[in-house]
Amino acid sequence: MKDYYDMIVVGAGPGGSFTAKTAAKAGLDVLLIEKRQQIGDPVRCAEGVNKVMLATYIKPDPAWISADVKGSRIFSPNGTMIEMGEEHSGAEVGYVLERKVFDRAMAREAANAGVEVMVKTRATGLLMNDGYVCGITAQHMGNNYEIRSKIVIGADGIESKVGRWAGIDTSLKPIEMCTCVQYLMTNIDFDQEFCEFHLGTEIAPSGYIWVFPKGNGSANVGIGITGDKSINGNVKQLLDTFIEKRFPEGKIIEIVVGGVPVSRNLKRTVANGLMLVGDAAHQSDPLTGGGIINSMWAGEMAGRVGAKAIKANDVSAEFLQAYEKEWRSELGRDLSLSYIVKERFRKLTDADLNTLGHSLESADLKNLTLLGLLWALFKANKKLLWDLRYIFKDIKEIKEIEKAEVGI
Repeated sequence: MKDYYDMIVVGAGPGGSFTAKTAAKAGLDVLLIEKRQQIGDPVRCAEGVNKVMLATYIKPDPAWISADVKGSRIFSPNGTMIEMGEEHSGAEVGYVLERKVFDRAMAREAANAGVEVMVKTRATGLLMNDGYVCGITAQHMGNNYEIRSKIVIGADGIESKVGRWAGIDTSLKPIEMCTCVQYLMTNIDFDQEFCEFHLGTEIAPSGYIWVFPKGNGSANVGIGITGDKSINGNVKQLLDTFIEKRFPEGKIIEIVVGGVPVSRNLKRTVANGLMLVGDAAHQSDPLTGGGIINSMWAGEMAGRVGAKAIKANDVSAEFLQAYEKEWRSELGRDLSLSYIVKERFRKLTDADLNTLGHSLESADLKNLTLLGLLWALFKANKKLLWDLRYIFKDIKEIKEIEKAEVGI
């Protein structure tokens, strides 16, 4: 580890690794650090990704694909099922990954592109010079270091410390974060060709339970509910209750817990000499909680813009606004729409959800996109169709809101 780099990336998840790889391929000298001793461990998500979207960033490898699914099945509280094809089920359905292997493969690709990768290395603060971020302080194997750079990338996850150190408010209110518990289970009986989503205020208030196949009779079975509904350990209790009914013979072989931002877009993701990527930038989908593809998407933008900034010898927040504008234009609008839809669905009762499920029971949904499904739901239910006008009113306001937030 040297004492100077063009770019330092804090956090070796998919977003951090892809940022580092993109910047290195553009000719930058890049350091990628990860606080844990093993990249990808512990797993922090259900591990689902869209096949087509993933293939735009990395060639699929059987070594890190646990399951190849046909689609998704959405269950209302009374068990009514809606089935969708995988190509239209959103960014979380297609492949179910082995994240521990996938994340390490992503870091290996970054290293092969010339990135220096350091594990068990924790950022402890930012170095500042005349209002510019110019590096980090770090700990590695009990020793303290000052490492300078032209740009720092915060890819350090939910409520990013790197962002806060730079003066960006990355904090989340309980209602803006999903508390998640997931089991890796074996000896369970279900259709391994489909991902499942279970809705209902009784089983997962303001959230959902998922079952994602992992092959050989195993699956990720998890729950995510917003923090305002998470009280005294009830998240795990709700998941346990579901499992007792659905998979009474199932065996739990691993458990992970964590949080996912389901908030509005972060107001600011750049500062002088700094950009935020992935969960650190609140770029996960507020409706589904998925963020693998989004973080890679944003990482490619950040790496590319960072390289241009360094070559132009201008790492000011003004120059880095190119990243801000691009991700909000290409990704931010979708996230804003997901947030609006999520907030509408949070208000539905179990009776509402059952009515929605029944209204589409006989419909052919295999070729509908997720938003197409929502439109079909609203058309089949006049009360919700009336509410739809508020969603489109909010959508029209998104552009003005984002302009005000980032000054574009």
